[in-house]
Parts: sequence; C-alpha cells; structure tokens
Amino acid sequence: MGVMTVANTVPASAAPSARVRPGPGGTPASAPTPAPAQLVETHTSVLVFLGDRVYKTKKPADLGFLDFRTREARQAACHAEVDLNRRLAPDVYLGVADVIGPDGNACDHMVVMRRLPAARRLSALVTAGGDVCGELRAVARLLADFHTRCNTSAQITDAGSPATLRGLWDEGIRGVQPYLGSVLDASTIDAIGRLAGRYLDGRQPLLRERQHRELIRDGHGDLLADDIYCLDDGPRVLDCLEFDQRLRVGDVLADVAFLAMDLERLGRPDLAAFFLDRYREYSAESHPRSLENLYVAYRAFVRCKVACTRHAQGDRAAGAEARALASLALTNLRHGRVRLVLVGGTRESGRSELAADLADAEGWTLLRAETTGSGPDDATGRTTDLGYDELLRRAGIAAERGETVVLDAPWTLRRDRDRAAALADATAADLVQLRCAHPGYRRPGTRPALAPRPGTRPGAGRTDEPAGTDPWPEAKTLRDAPAPDATLRAARRAAG
Repeated sequence: MGVMTVANTVPASAAPSARVRPGPGGTPASAPTPAPAQLVETHTSVLVFLGDRVYKTKKPADLGFLDFRTREARQAACHAEVDLNRRLAPDVYLGVADVIGPDGNACDHMVVMRRLPAARRLSALVTAGGDVCGELRAVARLLADFHTRCNTSAQITDAGSPATLRGLWDEGIRGVQPYLGSVLDASTIDAIGRLAGRYLDGRQPLLRERQHRELIRDGHGDLLADDIYCLDDGPRVLDCLEFDQRLRVGDVLADVAFLAMDLERLGRPDLAAFFLDRYREYSAESHPRSLENLYVAYRAFVRCKVACTRHAQGDRAAGAEARALASLALTNLRHGRVRLVLVGGTRESGRSELAADLADAEGWTLLRAETTGSGPDDATGRTTDLGYDELLRRAGIAAERGETVVLDAPWTLRRDRDRAAALADATAADLVQLRCAHPGYRRPGTRPALAPRPGTRPGAGRTDEPAGTDPWPEAKTLRDAPAPDATLRAARRAAG
C-alpha cells in the first residue's frame, strides 16, 4: 500500500489548530465527536472526508473540457487548485499531497483541505428557509473586494469582447447538440441561441465600455451555493475553476451571476436579486439589469452542459437537472430582452402618466419628447421633428447599453413610428407599441375625472386623435378599464 506525503502546505502558524476547551475544575473537556468519514464523487474528482481533513484526487479521465489522463496533468491541476483557491480561502486549502507507491515513487496527487461543517453551507442554509441576507451581504462584500485584486491583462480583457462571448455561446450550443431530443428540447436550445445572439448583436458599446473599465478579470468561475461556507468569522468560497482559464476569466458580473443563477435554481430568485444588488452596492459598479440576465442565463447554460455530461456518465437524475437549467437560461434571456416601448396618444389620454407608471413598475428608462406650445397635442403642441430626433438619439444610446426605454410622445405620424422601428432593428431591440385612447388612463389611487362643468363646449377634454393623425394598427390600444391598475397590467403584459 502506498503512503502519502504532503508538500507545499501553508506555514504551521497559518493552518487551523484544534482547540480543547477546559472542563469543570480546569481539566480538558472531551474533544468533539469527529464527523463520520465520507466518500463523494463528482464528474471530475473523488473526495474523501476523514476526520478534520478532506483529500481530493482528480479522476484520470478525458471529459473533453479537461484531460487528466496523465499524472503530470493531475499534479498541475492540484497545484493550480490550491494556488487559485487560496485567494478566497487561504486557511482551507492546506497543500498538495503526493501519493507514494510501493516503489517509492509518486503515483498520484491530491489536494488536502480543512474540513468545514456541512450545516454551514450556503445551499443548506437557503434550503432550510432561514434568513440568509446577512450571509449574502458578507459574500457580496468579499467578492467585490476579491475582484479588485484579480488579475487582468490585454488577453484577459479580450474575454469580454462581443466576439469571444458569442464564441462561448456557440460552443455551448454545439456542446449540447448530442443531447437534443433525448435530454433537452431542441426548440428550447434554439430559442436560447437566438436570444443570446440577438442581445450580443445590439450591445457592443456596452461590452466595449466594460472592457475599457477593466471589469474583465481572472475570477472564480464556478460560484455555487454548495461551495460557499458561512462561518462565524466570515464566508469561505471554495472550488475555483482551475482546469481552464477561459472558463474562469470574464466580466466580474458574469462571475457573481453564477451564484445568482444557483440561488434561482434553489427556488429563491428574491435572494438572487438581493445578492446582485448588494454586489452592485459594494463594488460601486453600475450595469443594466439586462446584462445580469444575460450572464445568469449563460451560467445556467454552462451548468446545463455539465449536467448533460453527468447524464452521459450514468447519472439519470442529471437529465431533469439539465432541462431545468435550460429553462432557467431561457427565462432569463426572455426577461433580459431590450425593448423600445412607444407610448402614444393625446396628452389628455393619460399617456404620460401611463408611461411613467410602466417605467417605474418595470425599472425601465423613461424618455419624453419635447413639445412646442403649451396646449394639448394639437397644432399648438405637437412634438417637432427635432424633438423626435433627440428622443430617438437618446433612446439609441440607452438601448445599446442594455436599457429598455419607454418613449412618451404623441406618435401621431407613421414616419416617426417607422424611424423608431428602424432604431429597434439597428439596436436589436424589440419594438412595443402602445396607444392610449379615450377616455384615458387614470393612475391607481387617483379619483375618477370630474364631469364637465355646465356650459363647457361639447367635446372639450375628449382624447380623440387630432386631425392629421395616421392610422396605427400595429399598436395595442389601451382603453379605460374599471380599475385603473388593470390598464397598467395590460400595458405590462403587452410590453413583456
């Protein structure tokens, strides 16, 4: 039987030491009962939990995205795992052990780790249903600081380019092709590829800006709730992706999106949103929500491909997991679609109030056209060509940077609506057209409009379209509803 020697460990002063608590009379109390031994197998490794240590060996396998068939490859992977993971958990990754065979030579290698309490896993805490907001704050703060220290370079920055991102999505789509029909639904994968490509087509200025701001870093690459331990003295984040730097480098938002995706997978989208908001706060970094959706979708799709691999290795439960992850990816891509939402009609129709409520309800950007005159949207108060020019210019900038925009203007002329449609095509955005009609939108919580005063001329205050208005059959016409919020709900459904 071979023996094990340990090399490249942390200094003794940095390694965790066992503490014995004195009992009554100053005598040592009994040492805590050690956790039972355990064997865990993943698709890439085998882990032995023994006493207060974990010993992790790499499988001598070629899985396509990694090749550990040689001892030298496994040794390099073990050292890379220790070095990279010490960035976030220096007291957990103790070193690399050589497994010595009967002939006295190293026949394999393993990572030696401090064993952490399973009950303190973030996934266990989330599943138990307790309040984990404090733990998520601590993780977000840790990762925000971590990303400022992560390496970047011209080569790493290129990982955030539109071309590289498209290549990763295309590679993922190709990777799941063998599982279409047997594990995954082909129409779901087709929609994923189409929506991801459409987002990338229109968001090149956003992606280039994030490259320029040096937000592309050599991060963690595999942030999962199973691998985060919430201890009394702070979180420990384990299991950095060491075998392929291409899958580890990228936008810092893509890094934290992995954990957000995993929280959604655990049925807690509220916690995913809370975590992303805290990261945004601690990193002092701004980005559109749609970019969060893109990266959450990408991380879900990466895990979908991994689940397909596990299914091929004989794990039948992995098939259902792969389908759930594909569905999660598609849901995020649909939610993250960039839209140009035209809200038109006369001023008295309540279009401006509806536009404001819609933008507020969805967290979208509201832009209003400048009008001439001070009266209603008739000959004395039309939006000028210059007003539409500026409105569409600002909308284009916002759409290219991933923002959905609500455009409040009369939109009485087809030529102006055609220009908006052309802008939507140019920015790969969905065009949504809403028309407020008589008797007008009333904001939730407000009183109904008063009846006209006696003596008021017939038709005063009506919201019929003024003369010269072009037909607008493409628009969803929103008429007054019994409850004011019903109109807003209809607008949200149409824009969704």
